[in-house]
Amino acid sequence: MLRTRKIRWLSGTMVLLTILTLLLPQALLPQAAAAQAQTSGIDAVLVADVSNSMNTSDRDKISNEAMKMFIDMLPVQGDKVGIVAYTDQVEREKAMLEIQSDADKSSLKDFIDQLGRGPYTDVSVGVAEAVNILNHGADPAHSPMIVLLADGNNDFNKTKGRTQAQSDADLAKAVKEAQDQGIPVYTIGLNADGKLNKNALADLAQQTGGKSFITDTPDDLPQILSEIFADHAKLNVVKLPSVTGNGSYQEVTVNVPNDSVLEANISIMSSKPVEVQLTDPSGQAVDLKSDAAKLSTSKSYSLVKLLKPQEGDWKLRVKGAPKDSIDINLLFNYDLQLVVDPIKTKSYTKGDKVDLAAKLENGGQPLQDNDLYTDMKATLVVKDVDTGKSEEQPLENTGSGFAGTFEVPDNHNYELVIRAEEDSFYRESEPITINASGSAGSGSQPTTSGGEQDKPFPWLPVILGVIALIVVGAWFLMGWLKRKNRGFVGQMVVEIRDENTGDKSYPQYKKLVSFRGRFHLHQLLQLDPELKETEKYVFTPSNGDRIIIRNTAGGTLEKSGRAVDASSGVELKNGDRLSIPLQQADKTILIEYLV
Repeated sequence: MLRTRKIRWLSGTMVLLTILTLLLPQALLPQAAAAQAQTSGIDAVLVADVSNSMNTSDRDKISNEAMKMFIDMLPVQGDKVGIVAYTDQVEREKAMLEIQSDADKSSLKDFIDQLGRGPYTDVSVGVAEAVNILNHGADPAHSPMIVLLADGNNDFNKTKGRTQAQSDADLAKAVKEAQDQGIPVYTIGLNADGKLNKNALADLAQQTGGKSFITDTPDDLPQILSEIFADHAKLNVVKLPSVTGNGSYQEVTVNVPNDSVLEANISIMSSKPVEVQLTDPSGQAVDLKSDAAKLSTSKSYSLVKLLKPQEGDWKLRVKGAPKDSIDINLLFNYDLQLVVDPIKTKSYTKGDKVDLAAKLENGGQPLQDNDLYTDMKATLVVKDVDTGKSEEQPLENTGSGFAGTFEVPDNHNYELVIRAEEDSFYRESEPITINASGSAGSGSQPTTSGGEQDKPFPWLPVILGVIALIVVGAWFLMGWLKRKNRGFVGQMVVEIRDENTGDKSYPQYKKLVSFRGRFHLHQLLQLDPELKETEKYVFTPSNGDRIIIRNTAGGTLEKSGRAVDASSGVELKNGDRLSIPLQQADKTILIEYLV
């Protein structure tokens, strides 16, 4: 009865929400979109080549350090990270984990530290799996990305008959999927041994809208990761004065320019450990293990994260080993969007002038701190859709926004984007379409005119209401189909213990991504006839990367050493272990679920 009521409540709610969404005044939609944009974060999959060729391309595993630094630079909460380690197969992977605490970041970094290396390489395997992970675990409101660390070379296992043509075809398929879903691939070419396939990596980045980087020394990787993070989040890396260690504390000023900064990331790269102290603008010492600031350290970097920092000059004091070169970068996170005021809607033609105004918003509201505008510059980027040519023109900084006029140069279609920038970040507006070609539809906003006497019977809302009901029905149907075909993430480590001898089989790692809707334990055991009774144990997906195991014949199993009733279903989360005794074979199936 409870489930029936819940379904009815959801049905009514979905009908209401669908109708409201369709019938809301158009003037409110941009504000709703802006509010949603405030919650957008990053969903990143870090992809690492862990083949034996990395023993020369990345001798000290600094690629691992770079991935850990990228994780440390992410906000304290909200973003998602997945990890893929590949050779000619996926060696280890971590499904998308939503970061909610320092412990989550530590879990990801511990996973990276455990990565080993193996023979053979196939780049297409790593990229395809990263796209697959984003398909299954990305937040639609977030901005997806892939970071690939590799030398770009393939080395196939000849006994498997894999060819370069097959790899190229699989990579092209993954690239097409990334293009369709707006997933940029940032590539980092590791070239310590001089054997980098830079063209392949550059082409992969170019096709997907990412960027390609090359390094001859792994020591550059933390700096490159900073650039990638900044590019994707529309930030600018602020270079602070470098320091040469002398065994004593040396002071560097860190300026927080305004109170709109959510986080300030101070990355400190050095070949040897450093000691760090910090004081706030009032001169008070800052605890680097508090809610105001956090210090993360590794063997090649230290990162200080200031949370909602006070505006003003902070003092960073760094003590390094004598003659050690210490590079310091500053990266701010802002909760800001650039919003363009609605333009007057009419039919445009050559010579018409379009007045433009834009302002920064914080949380959907106009920015209160106008000091942020002081050093900002704004540019109008005009793209002629018909010819493909683009040009730029400066806009006026009004002190509380930006303003300018666009004069239609020809009877063409145009796309306008406003870009505002200062030293630490930049923002771009949503594109504005200008139709001056004379065809139907002439602006980026709908026309509203005329009095009450001009209004016809509101057939459109009625029609939309009917459509909404159809949509809701389709929604329930798709939900049912989605549940029937819902996918799994992660893998299971399976061992079989012989109860007569006590011997255990070698652990088998069974990936679950190929299953849909449901599967039974017998399928994981390669359908061994001796273990046929395991068919009664059925797995189905659950929320939050969890799965349910159910004994369809009734009975118990052991979860973490405790007997539990499996007839109504037992939920498994990352790291849970099961012991399933078999009556007919005198064996016990041991399972560990890993995400």
